[in-house]
Amino acid sequence: MRYISSGYSHGKQITIILEGIPSNVFLDLDEINEALRERQLGYGRGGRMKIESDKAEILSGVLFGKTTGAPMTIVVKNKDYINHQSYMDPFTYDVQDYQKVEIPRPGHADLVGAIKYNQDDMRCVFERASARETVSRVVVGAICLQILRQLGISVISYVTNIGGITLDDDFDLSYLEQSEVRMPSQKSSVMVKRLIDEAKIKKDTLGGICQVEVTNVPAGLGSYVSHETKLDAKIAASVLSIQSCKGIEFGDGFSLGDHFGSEVHDEIVYHNGFTRTSNHYGGFEGGMTTGMPIVLKAVFKPIPTLMKPLQSVHIKSKEAVLSHIERSDVCVVPSASIICMYTVVYEIAKAIFEQFTSDTMEQLKEALTSYREYVKQF
Repeated sequence: MRYISSGYSHGKQITIILEGIPSNVFLDLDEINEALRERQLGYGRGGRMKIESDKAEILSGVLFGKTTGAPMTIVVKNKDYINHQSYMDPFTYDVQDYQKVEIPRPGHADLVGAIKYNQDDMRCVFERASARETVSRVVVGAICLQILRQLGISVISYVTNIGGITLDDDFDLSYLEQSEVRMPSQKSSVMVKRLIDEAKIKKDTLGGICQVEVTNVPAGLGSYVSHETKLDAKIAASVLSIQSCKGIEFGDGFSLGDHFGSEVHDEIVYHNGFTRTSNHYGGFEGGMTTGMPIVLKAVFKPIPTLMKPLQSVHIKSKEAVLSHIERSDVCVVPSASIICMYTVVYEIAKAIFEQFTSDTMEQLKEALTSYREYVKQF
C-alpha cells in the first residue's frame, strides 16, 4: 500500500491517490468526514477552522459502496481558495496587488525551502510545507482504520502535555471526547485552556505531547532482518514527518536510560499463549510487535507562525527585519494527536497488508485469523 498527495494550503484542493487497499471493503464516508472534522477541532485553533468544513470526495476505487482493488482517488476542496484565487490559480493569476513573501519565519520551512528550490517568494514553499497537507494523512488513516477495526484492532490518542501542564495520573478516558484539548481530565483541560488564552493574549504559541495506543495487534509484524523492515522505525519516520513533530518515544522511551536492565525488560510468561508482565518497550522488540499494546508519545513544537513576529532577515536586502505574519493557530496539539493517530494506523495497516494475503478483504481476514491461531499455538 502507498499513497501520494498533492495540493497547496490555499490552492483549489488536496488530492490523494491511494493504492493497495484490499477489494470488498465497505467504506463509511461519514466516518472519513468525521475524522476530518476531528482534525479541525481543538481549543486554540485559528480562524481558518471557521472557514473550512472539510469533506472527502471519492472519485475512483469504490463502486457500490465498497472498494474494488483499483487505486482510490480522493479530493478535499479548500473553501478558503476563493479568498486567495487571484494569486493561487496556477495560470490565470493576477499579481498586480500581490506582495511577495520575502521575509522567512524562524522555525518554518520558509528560508531553507527557498534556498533548496531557488524561490524568491516564500509562498512557493509554505503553501506545500503547511500542515494543510495532513488532510491526506487523516483521510488515508481513516480508510485504514475501518479495515483494522474489522480485524479486531483498536486505537486511541490523547494529549498528555501542553505547555508544561501534564495530564493527571488519575485521568479518565471516558472524559476524552468532552475535552476541547483532548486531555481526558477535566482539571488538566481547564488549566490548559487558561494557558492557551494566556498565550493568545501574548500573541504566542504552545506545543505539547500526545500519546497513541494500539491494541490487539498480532505479534510478529515487522522484522529484525534489516533496518528497512523494522516496523517501529517506519512508524517513527512517519510520525516525525508530521509538521511540527520533533521527537517520538515508544513505551517508557527516554526514561529507560534511568534504570537497570532488570527493571525494564518486559518479562515473558505463558498463559494460553506467550505474553509479558509489563510493557516498558511499548509493544516492540527487535523492530517487531510483541503482541502487547503499541504505546508511543510524540512531541510537537509550538508552531512557528507567531502574531508577535521574531527577528529575521529580508532575503533580498539582507536587512534585519521582523518575520512575516500569516494567519495561524495558537496551539495545534489536540489536532496533532488526531493526525498522529491516523499516521500510526496507516503504517500498521501497511505492515499487515505486506505480511498477509490482502488482495481481498475476505483473504485478509482469513490469513490474519489463521496467523493469530498459529501464534497462540506456538
